[in-house]
Formats: sequence, C-alpha cells, structure tokens
Amino acid sequence: MDYTFNTTLAAPATGSYHELYEIASLNPKLSFLEKLWWTHYAYWDNDIIATGIITFLAHEILYFSRCIPWIIADAFPNLFHRFKIQDTKAPPSAREQWNCVKYILAIHFIVELPLIVLFHPMMEFFGLQYSLPFPNLKTLAIQTVIFFFVEDTYHYWLHRAFHWGPLYRAVHRVHHQYAAPFGLTAEYASPWETMLLGFGTIGPPLVLGWCTGEVHLMTVLVWVALRQFQAIDAHSGYDFPWSLRRIFPLWGGSDWHDDHHRYFRGNYSSSFKHWDVLMGTVAGPRGKKMKKSE
Repeated sequence: MDYTFNTTLAAPATGSYHELYEIASLNPKLSFLEKLWWTHYAYWDNDIIATGIITFLAHEILYFSRCIPWIIADAFPNLFHRFKIQDTKAPPSAREQWNCVKYILAIHFIVELPLIVLFHPMMEFFGLQYSLPFPNLKTLAIQTVIFFFVEDTYHYWLHRAFHWGPLYRAVHRVHHQYAAPFGLTAEYASPWETMLLGFGTIGPPLVLGWCTGEVHLMTVLVWVALRQFQAIDAHSGYDFPWSLRRIFPLWGGSDWHDDHHRYFRGNYSSSFKHWDVLMGTVAGPRGKKMKKSE
C-alpha cells in the first residue's frame, strides 16, 4: 500500500495504533475513516494480513449484529407476531438459534476464512485498489447497484439449478432445513453452496476491476455489507409496513423469499423480482394467480 498518499507522511515505523493514527492525522486531506484505514495497513505492514483482518472482522460483526433485531423480534412474539409472515409457525427456539450460530461460525472459519486470506492476492491480480483516497460516493453507489443486478442474475440461475434433484440432494437441501426461515439462516448452507454463491458476490467486483481498474476495496466492503443485510432481512420471516419492497416494487424482500422456503420452488432471485416474473417461476398462490391472468 502507498503510505505516502498526497502528503509528507513518511513510511511507517513500528508503533501502536494510536501513534500511527497521530501520524495519519497530520494529513488534513484524510477523512476520519481514511485515517483509520491508513493506520490499520501501516500497523500490520503486511497488506495480505491487513486486508484479511478487515474483511473477516467486517463480515462477522456486520452479519451477527444485523441478526440481532430479528432475534429480538423472535424473543417477543406478543409484540411482533402481527408482522410475522408465516404466523402459524412458532418462532425458533433459543436452542435452534444457538445450533444455527454454531454451524454458521464453523462455515465462516473453515470455509470462508481461508478464502478471505486468499482475497488480497486475487484482488491485486484483478486490479482492485485499496490505497487512499476512497472512491467518491457517486462511483461507490453506481458500482454497488451494478453488483446488485449482476449478482441477482447469477444467483437466480444458480439457485434454480440447485433445485434440480441431484444438486438439491448434494448441495442445497441443508439451506432448506428451515421451511420458516429466521435471520440467522441467511448463511446456513453447505460448504459447496457457500463457495458457489459467494463467487456471485465477489465475482462482479473482480470482473469490473479487471475491466476498468477503478474498483476499490472500500466499495467491495460496502457492497458485501449491503448484500449481507439483504440476505438476512430476506430470511427474517417478518414483513413490516416500512419494508423496502413497499417503496421499491422491483425489490423482492422477505415476503418474496419466505414464499420460496414455504413452497420450496420458485422465487429463486436474491434481491429483485424481475427474473422470476420473466421466467414464470413466481412461487405459491401469487405465481398461480399471475399465470391465470395471462
């Protein structure tokens, strides 16, 4: 990493996070987050380790913190029952949730952590940036929207293939253990499914980086965080009046993906509705009603 971004900062010597942050603060052009970013890479002085730590910690902290609201909702059914999609099903027990946490942690450490360690060399090979400054908000937003639509297309066709008998039995049936999903089950999947669907998340930034050389690691972190939030919310089992799908009709939302788990087939997309509508794979009574109206 270039430790001398537009400044007189010297290459870092060994020091604590606090000492290195004080050095970064000498550059008035750096934002607070950019100072922390510079400090982190300077402290480790090993870009592979620094990228691995920031990527893995961001994934773990954001995943489990986003699950907390849904754990709370399941713990207080009297307050939130009216928003429950499958309202005849009992909320998951504490034991079920704990078993889910243990399985997901195993997947994260055994499957995802080694891939995250390899991410930095892959990122450099495909031309992704990680030096300062961060990309501007317009660039970050446009690229993130592109990633959402590309990933959704990839997810639709792969997920649909997962429901073919042999692939379902070998790969996908783990994820369908819960017919009434809850937030933690977003990444409850077999190792093979984790890796294959994970490529749909990380592939678009790598390809765009290879083609343009203008994709930054910060954009990737924001994209992955938003994709995590979307997946967790889609598996939450709750549909609130302020849910995004009520504002943005193309958005699938939790009611859309909940129907996939309830009826088993259809609604294969991750974030949007258009592929299921175009291909005639809308799940449940909603899909039957659409076919009758054609």
